[in-house]
Amino acid sequence: MHGGITKRNMAKVATGQVIRSSGNVFADLGLPDAVELHTKARLCAALCGIVERQQLTQAAVAIALGINQPKVSALLHYKLEGFSVERLMRYLVALGHDVDILVKAKPNSRSARIAVKAA
Repeated sequence: MHGGITKRNMAKVATGQVIRSSGNVFADLGLPDAVELHTKARLCAALCGIVERQQLTQAAVAIALGINQPKVSALLHYKLEGFSVERLMRYLVALGHDVDILVKAKPNSRSARIAVKAA
């Protein structure tokens, strides 16, 4: 992990120094399951973007996803407890979008990662 909450980084923050992000804010905060949290947040961002672009109501989204409106509200407010990565991917498909998973060798210059890119 690059960055992260350490005593050294806290001292840097206290003096106003900039700490470079790893690209995963959850990892930078030292949270457990940071990779999964980041993946879920990116998938949810894609879902929220679709809802916004298509100007869908929460009621319409609830019908399309087969869930109740309070769960849609939770999704649109990034309250992702209880939503798995797989479930979020199924929701994207239910809203008429493809979800592609690409497995490839990583470059030697960095650690392996999971990346979500919304087109």
